Amino acid sequence: MACREQMLSNDYMEILLDYTSPYIDEIYPEHCIELIDDEFAVVLVNRSLLPPISISTFTYTAIPKLYGLMQENATPEQSNFDPLSLIRTGILQVQRPPLSLTGRGVIIGFIDTGIQYDLQVFRREDGTSRILAIWDQTIQDGIPPEGFSYGTLYTNEQINEALQSDDPLSIVPTTDTIGHGSAVASVAAGSSINFGLTFLGAAPDADIVVVKCREAKQYLRDYYFIPEGVPAYSGTDIAMAVKYLDSFGIAGIRPVVMCIGMGSNMGDHAGNSLLPRYLSRIAEKRSRVVVVCGGNEGNAEHHYGSSITMSSRLVTEVVEVRVDAQETGFVMELWGSPPNLFSVAIRSPGGEVIPAIDFRSRTTRSFSFIYERTKVTVDHILVEQVAGEEVVVFRFEDPTPGVWTFNIVIEGDSDYSDINMWLPITQFLNGNTQFLRSTPYTTLTEPSLGNNVITPSTYDDSNDSFYINSGRGFARGREAKPDFAAPGVNVSTVFGDRTGSSMSAAITAGASAQFMQWAVVEGNEPLVQSPQLKTYFMRGARRDMEVLYPSRSWGYGQLDIERTFRIIAGTVGG
Repeated sequence: MACREQMLSNDYMEILLDYTSPYIDEIYPEHCIELIDDEFAVVLVNRSLLPPISISTFTYTAIPKLYGLMQENATPEQSNFDPLSLIRTGILQVQRPPLSLTGRGVIIGFIDTGIQYDLQVFRREDGTSRILAIWDQTIQDGIPPEGFSYGTLYTNEQINEALQSDDPLSIVPTTDTIGHGSAVASVAAGSSINFGLTFLGAAPDADIVVVKCREAKQYLRDYYFIPEGVPAYSGTDIAMAVKYLDSFGIAGIRPVVMCIGMGSNMGDHAGNSLLPRYLSRIAEKRSRVVVVCGGNEGNAEHHYGSSITMSSRLVTEVVEVRVDAQETGFVMELWGSPPNLFSVAIRSPGGEVIPAIDFRSRTTRSFSFIYERTKVTVDHILVEQVAGEEVVVFRFEDPTPGVWTFNIVIEGDSDYSDINMWLPITQFLNGNTQFLRSTPYTTLTEPSLGNNVITPSTYDDSNDSFYINSGRGFARGREAKPDFAAPGVNVSTVFGDRTGSSMSAAITAGASAQFMQWAVVEGNEPLVQSPQLKTYFMRGARRDMEVLYPSRSWGYGQLDIERTFRIIAGTVGG
C-alpha cells in the first residue's frame, strides 16, 4: 500500500484530520493519506519538513493522544475461578434457559495487547479456535488486512493450522506478551471449561476478532515523556483498529461489540477529541456496540477542577502541583470556559517566576530558568476548533522537584468561570506527581466520553463498594457519564484475578454480546445500536434508594442484564 513506509517510520508524523480537502496538498508537502472513513483521515508527513509539535501549529485534535492500559494489579499466582462477577451482573442467569444467551452469532472485537490464541478458553469443545481473525499491527512481514497498509492478518484457518502444530508460533507468530488483552478477552468471551466450573466467560459462544495494537512511535513517546518500558498506544492505530473491527458488522444480521480497555487523561473530557468522536460515530451504526473503560484515575489526584464565582472582572485562582523527584518530564492541560479570558504566571519550587502569560495570541512560548534546568513550553489555542473553548498545554522538561504554583488570572464579565486541569495518567508519570488540591470527579479517561459509547465505572462486587480508583463523572460539560457501574475488582481471568476498569469493560462487553444475540441474532430487535443498548442497561441497572441518580460514581446503577430482561418482559418495574 502507498502509506506503508510512512505508517511505520518514526520519521513521519501522524496528523489526524476530521475533514478531507484538496488543499491538503498545499498545506502538507510530500504527504501520504490513510483514510479512516469519509470524514476522518491520517496525513503522514516527513517530520524534517515540519515545525516541532504544537497545538498552535497543528490544531489540538490533529496531534494523536497516547493511551495506556487500564489494569491496576495482578495476582502472581493462578487463583480458582469465581463466578461472582457473572452472578452479580445477571450474566450467568441469562446464560441459562429459557434465554440461553451465550453470545452465539455475535462478534466481540478486542483492541488491546493481542491474545494468546492457543489457550483453551479461546477454543471450542473440538479444540478449534473461536478466533475469526487477528490483525497484529506489530508484525510487518506478512499481508495486512485488505484496505490497510501495515501489520499482518492471521485468519481462522491459519490459527487452526497452528493449533495442530507442535510449534504454533512457527506458523502464526503473534501472541500477547503483556497478557492484558488475553485477560480482557477471557473475561468477556472465555469458553466454558469443565461445565463452567474451571472457567467461564460472559459470552462463551461469541466469535472473537483481535487487533494487537503496535506501540506508539518514539517521537510521540518523547513528546509526551512516556517512561521507558511503559506500553503506550496512539489514537491513530486505535482508530485504524476500530475501522477494521467495524468491517465485520452487518446491520441486522451480524452484530459486533468492540471492547477497549485503554485510557488517557489528555483530551477535553467532553468527547470532542477525534478518537471519541469516531467511536461515537461507529456506535451510531446498526448492530454495533462500543464499550470503553472509564479508567483508574479517580483517586490519582491528577485532576484539578474549580467553578469560580466572578466577584470582579479580574479573579485569580491559585493551583499547585507537587512534582516528584523522579519526574523527568510531563504534559499538563488546562481548559477554560468562555467567554472569559485566561492568563497564567508560573512560580518554580526555587522561587523563580514566569510573569503572567497573556494567551490572546495563538503562539507557542518556551521558558528557561536561571537556577534550574527546567524548560517549560506553553502552547495555547484561544478557541479550540471542536470544543470551542480555551486550551493551554504545558510541557515540562526536567522539572525541578517540589511545588510548582500556577496563578491563573481570569478576566471577563461572566458570572462564573470553570477551570479544569489534567496531569497524565498514573503510568505515564515517573513518580507521584499530583495536584495539592485535586478533585476525584471528571476523572473518566478518554476516549470513554464519546456520546454514544457505553462507559462503565468500576465497583467491587464482593461488598458492593465503589472502587476507589475508578474514574468518576460527569463529563466536563456536565453530561451524565458513566452510564452504570460493573464489577472490576479481583475479577477471575484466565491468568488469575485482575483489577481495573478494563475488567469492568470486559464484563460489559460480554453482557452486550448476550443482549445482541437476543436482539439481532434472534431477531427481537434487529436494528439495535449502542445508544439503545445503553438505555436498556441503564433501565435494568440496580439502584440504591439512598443514591441520587445519575450518580458521578455509579451512573444509573449497577449493571444487571437479568433485570433488564425482566423489565422488557414486564415482570418487574423500572
